[in-house]
Amino acid sequence: MTTGTITADAAGTWHIGDLPVNRVGFGAMRLTGSAAFHLGTPSDRGRSIAVLRRAIELGVNHLDTAAFYFSALRSANELINSALSPYPDDLLIATKVGPFRDYRGEWGTSARPEDLRGHVEENLRQLGRDHLDLVYLRRMRQESVAEHFGALADLREEGLIRHLGVSDVEPRHLAEAQAIAPVVSVQNRYGLGDHDPATEEVLRLCGEQGIAFVPFFAIAGDAGPQGATNAHDDEVLSVARAHEATPAQVRLAWTLNQGRHLLAIPGTGNPDHLAENVAAGALRLTDEETDRLNAVHRQAG
Repeated sequence: MTTGTITADAAGTWHIGDLPVNRVGFGAMRLTGSAAFHLGTPSDRGRSIAVLRRAIELGVNHLDTAAFYFSALRSANELINSALSPYPDDLLIATKVGPFRDYRGEWGTSARPEDLRGHVEENLRQLGRDHLDLVYLRRMRQESVAEHFGALADLREEGLIRHLGVSDVEPRHLAEAQAIAPVVSVQNRYGLGDHDPATEEVLRLCGEQGIAFVPFFAIAGDAGPQGATNAHDDEVLSVARAHEATPAQVRLAWTLNQGRHLLAIPGTGNPDHLAENVAAGALRLTDEETDRLNAVHRQAG
């Protein structure tokens, strides 16, 4: 499919709280280098900045990032600040807190509730902002999210955070958070072949309540943080050939097709892949193709 003239509004828009965004956004994790969370070879700084600026030119107005997205010499938040500040008025920057890494890049244990102010303030410093549009609490295997989410709710009351979301949660965690403060977005791992019953239920609940559902690793499959998978089912390849599209575009189109409240945040440090990801929002699957891909998804579960 042609990618050059397709912009991020091709998939339509959705509101995250009171903020309208195009349904195809951008995830910043892979901007820092091929090793993602590891201190491997850093990305080319100029290329990463060019990708961010090109994303804005293509209509992307929803960025997903975190202070713990860094590799040797590169910080996703710093790249975003350098590339885009002063920020466009319609740009929503989402970040997440909970996990953290020390100055050597080693992962620490899950943050305590009292640590979260520092995490929020670090994101503010790196991004050069006085408030954060959207902050996700990333659950780190804890049974209850109440104390951590309550700490973020306090920061929201102080004006440091505009909207709150939760990540890697089951339905009970969503309900627990909603009893404390409004939840405008949920971020769980989800994509074609990632068939987890708890996440499917969260997806359904979000649709019923008008909450944005923002899956991560939607085109990664088992590759996870390493990027788009190369292991594609025959049905995915068949649909891709029919549309002269890439398998990754088909995976993104299928994800967006699961509900108007689903948003995509594919990430890349490659300008060509960026254009392909944005163009996936214009790919329209037939009912028959959707049924075939849905069957692949169910079988994976």
